[in-house]
Amino acid sequence: MRLSTKSRYGLRAMVKLALYYNQGAVPLSKIAEEEKISENYLEQIITLLKNANLVKSIRGSQGGYILSRNPEEITVADILSVLEGSITLVDCLNESIKYCDNKDRCVTRNVWKKINDNILNTAQSITLKDLCENYKRGN
Repeated sequence: MRLSTKSRYGLRAMVKLALYYNQGAVPLSKIAEEEKISENYLEQIITLLKNANLVKSIRGSQGGYILSRNPEEITVADILSVLEGSITLVDCLNESIKYCDNKDRCVTRNVWKKINDNILNTAQSITLKDLCENYKRGN
């Protein structure tokens, strides 16, 4: 499983918004500059996160973006599911795909499922608050 640049940048942007939580809106240009991400690309990512109600936009001279919820309520899995779609290692684990004739007797499917479940459980257990605490500790 290889995460896209969109997911990596999106998670970094969300951590930045979490670090500024309750301090007002953060301009996209500030996030782009601090994270060294193209502002145009970041705008595409933020639009997806906004459409998923993970961030809100604030208009005006003091405008920018804020988290829609408290950082302890937003998980890495929430963000990845918006930016990656389904978080699965192999296509046969994606329940919406019905192509595999070996699905019920596949020797390796349970291995992929266990690995995939561990990844998903980990992503669901890490919140933006956790990442902010790690950032502040220098980890």
